[in-house]
Amino acid sequence: MDIIIIGASGHAAEVNDYLTYEQKKYGTNRFSIVGFLDEFEETYHKYPFKQPYLGKVSTHKVTSDVLYLMAIANLKYKKPIVTDFLDKGAVFTSYIHPDAYISESCSIGIGTVVAPNVNIGPMVKIGDYNLLNSRASIGHDTVLGNFNFIAPNVCFSGATVVGDDNLFGINSATIPGIHIGHRNKIAAGMTLDKDVTDDEVVFYRFKEKIVAISK
Repeated sequence: MDIIIIGASGHAAEVNDYLTYEQKKYGTNRFSIVGFLDEFEETYHKYPFKQPYLGKVSTHKVTSDVLYLMAIANLKYKKPIVTDFLDKGAVFTSYIHPDAYISESCSIGIGTVVAPNVNIGPMVKIGDYNLLNSRASIGHDTVLGNFNFIAPNVCFSGATVVGDDNLFGINSATIPGIHIGHRNKIAAGMTLDKDVTDDEVVFYRFKEKIVAISK
């Protein structure tokens, strides 16, 4: 299956490594990379890609001969590019790393990237064009919308509901049953113990009282 990767920066380099690792370890060749698109050619040259630079995203002529894999993590650019490519007839694919654990009862939408060691539990529903970074854990019955960025080690407890266009920083988490709306930024290390509406930035510091109990 021939694919063009949209993006040639850090996330694209990681996706490229996933595909290379899969081929070497498992001998599978599900995807053949035709090349990379990026608005800045100098970005492409920062990484040891073997496939060619195919030009700018903005001037690319969409073709029906390949599938496209979105590897731009920045939410500011990701959705407009996907929308533009879809309008021009592009067909996107998802990528699920073989070292991820995926429950048979979950569903995953189009254009989503699932990194290694991700855990997705039973009856989870994941929408389109999400990025689930390494070691993220998605608890049972969780619902995840579209175009969300899930950093490494994020943990959604069971029955978490997440809307669209949210960013969850590294090591952030939810307690069970939390609802998060749209376009929120959850800072690294935050544990959500209450619902979040829309267009919020969740960042706070707290002091823990350490209680020493003598034996």
